[in-house]
Amino acid sequence: MRVGASAPLDVLQARARDARDPRAIAGLLRALRGDARSGARALADLLARRLANARRERQRLAHLFALRRRLVRGGALLVAGVDEVGVGPLAGPVVAAAVILPARVALAGLDDSKQLSAAARERLDAAIRAQAVAIGVGEVWPPELDRLNVYHAALEAMRRAVLTLTPQPDHVLVDARTIPGIATPQTPLVHGDARDGSIAAASIVAKVHRDAIMARLERVHPGYGFVRHMGYATPEHLDALRRLGPSPLHRRSFAPCNQLSLL
Repeated sequence: MRVGASAPLDVLQARARDARDPRAIAGLLRALRGDARSGARALADLLARRLANARRERQRLAHLFALRRRLVRGGALLVAGVDEVGVGPLAGPVVAAAVILPARVALAGLDDSKQLSAAARERLDAAIRAQAVAIGVGEVWPPELDRLNVYHAALEAMRRAVLTLTPQPDHVLVDARTIPGIATPQTPLVHGDARDGSIAAASIVAKVHRDAIMARLERVHPGYGFVRHMGYATPEHLDALRRLGPSPLHRRSFAPCNQLSLL
């Protein structure tokens, strides 16, 4: 329904609440142009701020995908971002994700997973999975992690994530690492999860995937609080370790797990 400047304010306000597309917001602003009512002017100011915010978000996202655009122009049509999560916890796996996004994405709010709330990560994870060309996940669990050490376990999880992708990428962008054992050209980026959109997407997928694992493990091994601290060395977790001792999910190569009697 076309809404003009003479429309009742409650109709205009309802349309403004529902407007998310910048073109729809701009159309409402045009409808409000010249409306002398104070409520209409306040609504126009609100919409103008929303439009400016949307413009800044488009520019931010364009900057996040600038390196990918350069790689595509050079012939790398499928670019994967790779990141890992879970290096620091005392329990649970290291998880890595590799994500190939399409040429056009609709991922408002995309950012390093550490900068996002749990609700925002869940929303973006669903959007990434709905839009992605391919997603690969790699896991390394504590027994193998203890044999490899955590640094090499993270590299192995990333290698597995990349090799799981179908189709395989033409280029890989990695958060601060170089992945061994893959033939695909790769570029490591320090703080890549904050600098590149594909790596940011991988950081979100990896984090949501690992958090879901830890929530399941809480049901299998209750009492440690995995669903709250995700295996990190919080006071709650350390207290549970002292009371219960390490579970089969704990990393025996990590202090204090290796300082306590094993179950």
